[in-house]
Amino acid sequence: MSFGFPQILEITLMNRRHFIRQTTATTLLSTVAGSVTISKAKAAANDRINIGVIGVGKQGVSDFGKAMKFPQTQMVAMCDVVRERRENGKKIANDFYAKLNNQPDYDGVKTYEDFREVIARDDIDAVMVVTPDHWHAIPVVAAAKAGKDIYCEKPISRTIAEGRAMVNAVQANKVVFQTGSQQRSEYDGKFRIAAELVRNGKLGELISVNVGVGDPNVPCDLPEESIPEGTNWDLWLGPAQMRPYNEILCPKGVHNHFPAWRKYREFAGGGVADFGAHHFDIAQWGLGTDDTGPVRIVPPQDENANRGLMMVYDNGIEMFHGGPGGTTWIGTSGIVSVDRSRLDTIPVDLREKNPIGENDIKLENAGGKNGFSHMANWIENIESRGKCICHEEIGHRSASLCHLTNIAYQLRRELKWDPKAEQFIDDAEANKLVDQEMRGDWKLS
Repeated sequence: MSFGFPQILEITLMNRRHFIRQTTATTLLSTVAGSVTISKAKAAANDRINIGVIGVGKQGVSDFGKAMKFPQTQMVAMCDVVRERRENGKKIANDFYAKLNNQPDYDGVKTYEDFREVIARDDIDAVMVVTPDHWHAIPVVAAAKAGKDIYCEKPISRTIAEGRAMVNAVQANKVVFQTGSQQRSEYDGKFRIAAELVRNGKLGELISVNVGVGDPNVPCDLPEESIPEGTNWDLWLGPAQMRPYNEILCPKGVHNHFPAWRKYREFAGGGVADFGAHHFDIAQWGLGTDDTGPVRIVPPQDENANRGLMMVYDNGIEMFHGGPGGTTWIGTSGIVSVDRSRLDTIPVDLREKNPIGENDIKLENAGGKNGFSHMANWIENIESRGKCICHEEIGHRSASLCHLTNIAYQLRRELKWDPKAEQFIDDAEANKLVDQEMRGDWKLS
């Protein structure tokens, strides 16, 4: 759906109603309607990167299906707490290699219930962590310490503290990390072009940013159901608080939908983090704030509202949760709004009148027409030992915006944040929410 003038007017008025600069935006709108190499050293250029997949649900199958198509890779392990899923992943990979190699009896993929067995394999060079969010930090830290390169789905963490621990482990062990937030790489470069327009001042003085994503997370109150045979529910919960099994959290067997564990605070960040990890990421890219974050978080005055939260950066830029889907930047002389299916500007000829010039900032172009460019970026950097386009710090800072948003909605009061120390200022209650206690013997070690 095209991003229309009434929507822009509505969100601009909402954002700016209590600031004097609103007059500028209104006038505009009215007139323009490492030391560790690959864990198993490669003896020859044509040797494969052996990959173990941790989490073989709908997204896991999609991710390893993309990675498997590159000649440099070899899927060798499938891990899931649900028996049917790991067996399904094994079959998909074995069938692919059987056809590829004209070897009908190919059986080179092993299955595991416990991720620790995958990470313990010396012959595995890299892992893909495609689990629910509460199961990202522990496998990533363990894999990094084992010298394995990592592709981790977004948001990379369940909490800010977990994210920082992941970053520290990745950097200390000099492994290659890619966040599964592919908008910087794909979609025909729409997001990169939008971010370049903002970075190069093509909108004039930047006033505000809107990120149109879903609701904050909520506590899990699902009723108990019988645990299916072949599902290790205790291991699915792992470090999360004890909650009864419910098919909404962990569907039975192989499924073709995205389970709603994303909604619940014990496991994930709600709609705010689900697509927020994508769109807050693009907002940060445009702002040039990949290594920092806001200094104030102000929830809406209506305590029942799940939109309208404002985050303020130290340069005065305001970012709002709400508005049209995707990311929208509003400046004194133009607007750019981007989502996966569109790139809109006001004025409509803004890009023609203010093109990206030879001396302007150019953002990394990891794009391509093969549809697998984000995965290619990870694989290429494994080989070159470079930094991925959505490396660990970028993934962490984008996820942190989601976590800050959720915390402010939970507490329903203004918060002051130190993005360097990653702590709230003079607020012990808020700082308790920077992390979640892990259940039982689970810990980041």
